[in-house]
Amino acid sequence: AARSGMAAPVLLLLLARLVASTWHEGSGYYLESHTNEVYAEEPPEPALDYRRVPQWCATLTIHRGEAACYSPRGSAYRSSLGTRCELSCARGYRLVGPSAVRCLPSRHWSGMAYCRQIRCHVLPAVLRGSYVCSAGVQMDSRCDYSCQPGYQLEGDRSRVCMEDGRWSGSEPVCVDLEPPKIRCPDSRERMAEPGKLTATVYWDPPRVRDSADGVIKRVMLRGPEPGSEFPEGEHVIRYTAHDQAYNRASCKFSIRVHVRRCPVLKPPQNGYISCTSDGNNYGATCEYLCDGGFERQGTSLRVCQSSQHWTGSQPLCAPMQINTDVSSAASLLDQFHEKRRLLVISAPDPSNRYYKMQISMLQQAACGLDLRHVTTVELVGQPPHEVGRIREHRLSLGIIEELRRYLHLTRSHFNAVLLDKAGTDRERYIAPVSPDELFVFIDTYLLSEREAARRAQSRDPCE
Repeated sequence: AARSGMAAPVLLLLLARLVASTWHEGSGYYLESHTNEVYAEEPPEPALDYRRVPQWCATLTIHRGEAACYSPRGSAYRSSLGTRCELSCARGYRLVGPSAVRCLPSRHWSGMAYCRQIRCHVLPAVLRGSYVCSAGVQMDSRCDYSCQPGYQLEGDRSRVCMEDGRWSGSEPVCVDLEPPKIRCPDSRERMAEPGKLTATVYWDPPRVRDSADGVIKRVMLRGPEPGSEFPEGEHVIRYTAHDQAYNRASCKFSIRVHVRRCPVLKPPQNGYISCTSDGNNYGATCEYLCDGGFERQGTSLRVCQSSQHWTGSQPLCAPMQINTDVSSAASLLDQFHEKRRLLVISAPDPSNRYYKMQISMLQQAACGLDLRHVTTVELVGQPPHEVGRIREHRLSLGIIEELRRYLHLTRSHFNAVLLDKAGTDRERYIAPVSPDELFVFIDTYLLSEREAARRAQSRDPCE
């Protein structure tokens, strides 16, 4: 028994040497060469004494974060072998790495992690605007947008950097929604010019300003151009301005034209008035004219002044005074120059049937003769008993003789001659002329423009 007891240690030592000679370091396996059989052996569990080694891994700390650790040995062993820590970051930071780590036998944690600050991208610049941020691009930073003067913000007025690193909302734009500023000239009043019913009015163009980019695309005028003539009354002028964004603004002003007027003149009895312009406006001139057989007594022209009073006073139309006590036929005819037409009738004696027929027709048409300013001169008989007369006015024998020679009137038979207001021989008759024939000739060839206008605007007083 003693021998066998001594032999056993020797055998164990020999086997230990044999095994050591065939060990592959780090493989976990060993080989017995004399049998070629392989045996697997588990590595031994490390013998740990938690009482002597409470901190197996380095103390776990995360900047800007927190590690919640759970050890199998209790809360006092926060970094002992097998401890599991769940990692989290403070608000505003994002965890980079594993969210949980374990303390390994290698005395290292199973992973590494850190807290990175949450940051959003830099916001792009806003055309015609800007923004101000409370904390740059960090989380919870609020960026407030504003636009340049004249522009308005469309979209989100502010954006916030969120926890996922993105900005809330969407990018706004600055648009020109404000119309341009336009100011028209002040309204004005003008007096019509002398002799006219209009006033020429000038004004400066409106003042236009765009509050955005300062560019005015066009300015449109509705109404007459500056320097136009404006008639009596009120006129509204409008301007419209457009900016580049097609916003528009309008303004208006008025022009009032006054016409100074005098009291309306009344025509004189047995006469009429011919006026320029509108008849009674400032600068208008009125001429007084008398009907046939009447002469004007007093001023011929009156003018409407700016004081709205007429110059002079109203004249009268008195019956025409014929002076037969003259020395020659020329002096007699001068009294009718530019006043009356003359129908000179010659007859051999008062009993001449043509003469009596002619006088009878003229007496019935006396109104028409006066209307056309015709005076009848009669030369009847043979000398020394020859008679010459204008109405009730008798002519001397000497003037009768001069008239016959001047007008080439024979005493042997009936004849007549019509003279115009200038004393010119215009028509001759060898037989009685009817009033209608006489009046048609005068109205066609002898009326002045003024007489024709008066005939056209006034009804026939002979009706």
